[in-house]
Amino acid sequence: RELVGLVPVKERIAEIAALLLVDSARRRFGLESERPNLHMSFTGSPGTGKTTVALRMASILHRLGYIKKGQLIAVTRDDLVGQYVGHTAPKTKEAVKKAIGGVLFIDEAYYLHRPENERDYGQEAIEVLLQAMETHREEMVVVMAGYKKPMNDFFLANPGMGSRIAHHIDFPDYTPDELMGIADLMIARQTYELSDGAKKAFLEYIERRVEQPRFAHGRSIRNAIDRARMRQAMRLFDSGAQLTKEDLITLEDEDIRQSSVFSDIEEEEPDTSSNGSGADGD
Repeated sequence: RELVGLVPVKERIAEIAALLLVDSARRRFGLESERPNLHMSFTGSPGTGKTTVALRMASILHRLGYIKKGQLIAVTRDDLVGQYVGHTAPKTKEAVKKAIGGVLFIDEAYYLHRPENERDYGQEAIEVLLQAMETHREEMVVVMAGYKKPMNDFFLANPGMGSRIAHHIDFPDYTPDELMGIADLMIARQTYELSDGAKKAFLEYIERRVEQPRFAHGRSIRNAIDRARMRQAMRLFDSGAQLTKEDLITLEDEDIRQSSVFSDIEEEEPDTSSNGSGADGD
């Protein structure tokens, strides 16, 4: 319920859950059928909730009895690919071993495929994953995530991988109103509130920020809130006044409008991606 927006994603997850519930009911009546293939691909812009949904999916699959643990093991290329001959297969197998009974989440999976480098060991990791996705399909679910076009290119270049993915789910960009809803949730979780002026300022912030480079949806909203909290803290510290509870929980208009976004200077976003693309590690 706390997942804002993502209507098509929620619909696909509901379809998968319905399939698993019916499959479970059939088995109770002795009606045999193949276990559904649950390997998935999540594509979309950074900060659109891919990691969050993968965590929810792990919990759902665990509750329905399709994986033994509700754990999610998140990895990137660096966790799977070695730097010398004979190093990659053991690294990838170790990641698979950790994920048995749960979900293996491979962020920016397309970085495993680097055809421009003949000495790259990414293909070896892909081969190990292909085997594991078949051999352990009843013990582990693999979710591959990243930008849509590179993921599509990755599957075209590795048809064996694409054929093992049963559910390709695209995560739409959030609208400004949805981003404001995300901000409201994040702020409430941290026991802060926006004044009326701050609410208007934050929505204006969003409308400006989405037009700037390196916007990362939910991640950018979280960063904006953190900066607003710092400005509020500095404002309260400088005031020298006796602070009330109301002072401590309220973010004011000025805490938002001091952002460089309002001076048309590009807002800096920290690079949270190991590969420098700013895609989900969240």
